[in-house]
Amino acid sequence: MKQTYLKKAFKLFSAYKAHQLTVDDLNQADAKALNLDEKMGDFKVLVNMAKDVMAGKFKVNTWNASIIVATIIYVVSPIDAIPDLIPVLGWLDDVTIVGYALTKLSEEMKRYKESMNSI
Repeated sequence: MKQTYLKKAFKLFSAYKAHQLTVDDLNQADAKALNLDEKMGDFKVLVNMAKDVMAGKFKVNTWNASIIVATIIYVVSPIDAIPDLIPVLGWLDDVTIVGYALTKLSEEMKRYKESMNSI
């Protein structure tokens, strides 16, 4: 059984590694935010932060950028641990991934919100 999960993890990693984040991905992520319940607002901030990073309006280090990109790609990708077609459970993995990313990026998001308020 562990072998199956490992193969699926490598398949996901390969698919995400090859994907380049696009404006269309960001728009899809923004639309899918409704499914993230209490994490919706923070996820929308994350999407806006990604847009500003891509536009050169906000700088983040490479590690934080990779977390942002991977999280957004995971949410918009039809390939994930639990397919989104399964009611409720399909979004559980997305909520978990987004929650993890928000925890890791909390200081960066605080800095981003402060920079947006100063404009």
